[in-house]
Amino acid sequence: MTAAEAATTHLEWKGAVRIIRSLFPPIDLFEDIADPADWPLLLSAEQKTNPRIMATIGNLDLVPADRRVGGPGASWLMASFTHVSPDRPSRFSAGDYGVLYVGDRYETALFETIHHHARFMARTAEPPGWTSQFREIVLNVSGDLVDLRAAGADDLLDPDDYAPAQRFAAQVRASEADGIVYPSVRYPGGEC
Repeated sequence: MTAAEAATTHLEWKGAVRIIRSLFPPIDLFEDIADPADWPLLLSAEQKTNPRIMATIGNLDLVPADRRVGGPGASWLMASFTHVSPDRPSRFSAGDYGVLYVGDRYETALFETIHHHARFMARTAEPPGWTSQFREIVLNVSGDLVDLRAAGADDLLDPDDYAPAQRFAAQVRASEADGIVYPSVRYPGGEC
C-alpha cells in the first residue's frame, strides 16, 4: 500500500495518552513564548550565554515553522519532534524526523510503552531491576489522518520489521498529512 492509496479520516480523540521517559525536562521556551516565529532569534540570543540550551530544546530546525506550537504543555509535544536520532528508530521513522505517538486510552499507551522500554533496556548494560521515571501526558488529537485501521495494512503493522512502515510514513510526511492512525500492535483493541 502507498500513502496515496490509503484512506484518510478526520479523527477527534479527547484524552489521548502518551507515556514518556522523563529524560528531558520541560522545555520552557515553547511554553513561555507565544509566537513560534520568534523562537529562532530567542534561541540564538540564549546560546550566546547558555550553549547547553540546545541539549534541552533539541533541533528546532526539524520542525517547519508552520508546524510549531506554543503554550502550556507544548514542551512535551515539541520534544517528540526536536529530539530525534537514527539510534532510536520507530515504526514510522528511521530516526531522521520526529513522530508523536499517542494511544487512544491509557492501556494502549501503557502496553506500547512497556514493549518499547523493555526492548531499550535489553540493549543496555543496566542490571535487572533498573527502571526509569515516566510521565503520563493527556492530550486531545484533532486532524485528518491516514487511516490504517482497515484490512490491507498488515505489512505496515509487523511487530518487528519497521522498514515497510518507515517507507510508507516518509510518503505520508512528504504529502504533509497530519499523521497516521493505526491499530495498536501491543494492545488488542487499542489504537495509536
